[in-house]
Amino acid sequence: MLSTIHSLNPWLVAVGLNTVLLGVAWIAPKKLLTPTGLLHAWFLGVLIWGSLGWRGYVVVLFYFLVGSTVTRVGMAQKEAEGIAEKRSGARGPENVWGSALTAALCALGILVVPTFKVETGLITYLLLLGYVASFSTKLSDTCASEVGKAYGKRTYLITTLQAVPRGTEGAISLEGTLAGIVGSTAIAFLGWGVGMIDLPGVVFCVLAAFIATNLESVIGATLQAQIDWLTNEVVNIVNTLIGAIAAVLLALIWRWLV
Repeated sequence: MLSTIHSLNPWLVAVGLNTVLLGVAWIAPKKLLTPTGLLHAWFLGVLIWGSLGWRGYVVVLFYFLVGSTVTRVGMAQKEAEGIAEKRSGARGPENVWGSALTAALCALGILVVPTFKVETGLITYLLLLGYVASFSTKLSDTCASEVGKAYGKRTYLITTLQAVPRGTEGAISLEGTLAGIVGSTAIAFLGWGVGMIDLPGVVFCVLAAFIATNLESVIGATLQAQIDWLTNEVVNIVNTLIGAIAAVLLALIWRWLV
């Protein structure tokens, strides 16, 4: 079965698979995506499978399923407190690209690099690392935020360490921080398990996710309320971009040291 799939044009497989999944999601009683969110997710899925194959697709699917599940943790309580995600956690197109734009750019890079007459080995490795790191960062952020809002006993503003209500932009908690580390580690090991990154790459992804998630909290505590266009989705793009860049820099430093 797998050999048959591998022999087909990856873009045809991507269109067929994602169209089937779109149909299933469209008629499913519980909606994880809005109608327009589904269409954008279809395009993203085609791009990821067409450029990275099933390995890249498994990573993005894992992020989406786990992230959607975590978002619904303690939903009734979070809705009562007014700190739940809008639409009961159903993702729209802005959420799709806020979470996956950095990863999509890395995937496009994998397609473009071979057209240049350069040594592609290191560049491809760094792009794959950036891809996994971006989702590791986003899942860390999602787990930290949603678990913190649901179960955080004490939440503190990251810039002052003063106690603030759960759901405050820039707030952190021990429970959320631990959940974020677990989330980033899980997806980093998945990336290693499917052969996209090596074991040092797992460490780079987890460290990068921790750095980026905390910097995202700083942005939320300082700049987000002051800049109109700095929406949660834009902050998510910045967050994942920082995570990908941090992982790449850590990998380059490691290669220089050893």
